[in-house]
Formats: sequence, structure tokens, C-alpha cells
Amino acid sequence: MLFVYALIIAWVVFTFLLKIIKTTVFNALIIAGMVFLLQVGYGIKPQDIWNFITQMPGQFSQPSR
Repeated sequence: MLFVYALIIAWVVFTFLLKIIKTTVFNALIIAGMVFLLQVGYGIKPQDIWNFITQMPGQFSQPSR
């Protein structure tokens, strides 16, 4: 009986991890597609996007004039 419980728990954990992996891969593909479209359509390089993202918190901390 203990083996059956272990199989059920293993199945629940497996399906949970599978959903997480599916969601992660889907989101990664969406982000990669957006970066590709920005690069092809507007000539924006991935480094430009990364620089914008890393500088964004500094813009919020500066007081507005």
C-alpha cells in the first residue's frame, strides 16, 4: 500500500514540474520572439534592451521635477 501512495505522490510532483517547465519554455519563446521582432523590425539589439532594463530602477528612484 505504501508503494501506491509513493506512486501517487510521484505522479503529482511530476505533473506539477511538467506544468512549470511548460510555462517556462512558453514564456521564454515569447520573450525570444519579441526580441527577434524588435531586432528585425527596428534594429534594436538585445544589449540595448538589457541596458534599458538595468537602468529602469534608477529612473524610478530619482525624484521628479
